[in-house]
Amino acid sequence: MKRPRVLALVLAGGEGGRLAPLTDERAKPALPFAGVYRLIDFPLSNCLHSGIDDVWVIQQYEPHELTTQLAGGRPWDLDRTRGGLRIVHPYLGDSESGWYEGNADAIHRNREVIADHDPDVLLVLSADHVYKLDYADVIADQLQSGAAVTMVTTNVATEEA
Repeated sequence: MKRPRVLALVLAGGEGGRLAPLTDERAKPALPFAGVYRLIDFPLSNCLHSGIDDVWVIQQYEPHELTTQLAGGRPWDLDRTRGGLRIVHPYLGDSESGWYEGNADAIHRNREVIADHDPDVLLVLSADHVYKLDYADVIADQLQSGAAVTMVTTNVATEEA
């Protein structure tokens, strides 16, 4: 079976208002974790270890520190001429321009460039979740099932939610 063309879309645009004052001057995905890591390192490392070559990061709020952390994709071997890491910003110039109004809006406003990329699978990830997962297994299950959408979740106790 031919390897599917996967585009990972990492949503990194939120303010992280519930984590103020930690997020007053930086995006939540840029928050330090365990000393040397940032929250965004988790989905990007998962992409690397899952063999995903095309990763786009949609950012908006306080992008400077996050852009520095991304380092052009170098830490995850995503710095290449074709494919690799792409940073997607909100843009101005048409009736849909301006700041994104949430994750669904960010995806919707980038629908044309996503369609132009023409992935077999669009993998939508949060830039601020801490977990380890081989996305290749999820993608294989998705393709085998023929489902339109696969959602990865976890169960937590009501007290922890």
